[in-house]
Amino acid sequence: MDHKPGFLKLVRQAKKNIKESSVFKVKKKLERGERFYFIDVREDHEFQNRSAKGALHLGRGIIERDIEELVPDKKCEIILYCGGGYRSALAALNLKKMGYQKVFSMAGGIKAWLKADYPIQTEKRIPVGNKKVR
Repeated sequence: MDHKPGFLKLVRQAKKNIKESSVFKVKKKLERGERFYFIDVREDHEFQNRSAKGALHLGRGIIERDIEELVPDKKCEIILYCGGGYRSALAALNLKKMGYQKVFSMAGGIKAWLKADYPIQTEKRIPVGNKKVR
């Protein structure tokens, strides 16, 4: 996707104020059974097509509205991802502004996850933002 300069500037500013995690670190956390929220912030149709194995879904358009229901404890670790790490950086910044203390954006997003050949899920699931867990 060809991103416009204004959007890229916004993302660069956000990335200066958030933390990122590599796909390798995220996969290792999952393998070790560490407790954290792994959230896909892409659009519903992107999530339904394929997502990282173990991920929940709260789309970028509703995450700020619904995150406190899914993650009421603002000290819990949250790792967000999107297609390439841009939307998740913006979402991470907003969650940080909302008081979440351990929020990360997964660098490279689902593209980096797929490139690393990490496990995906393709079955149809209901987004968490629709008040039902997969």
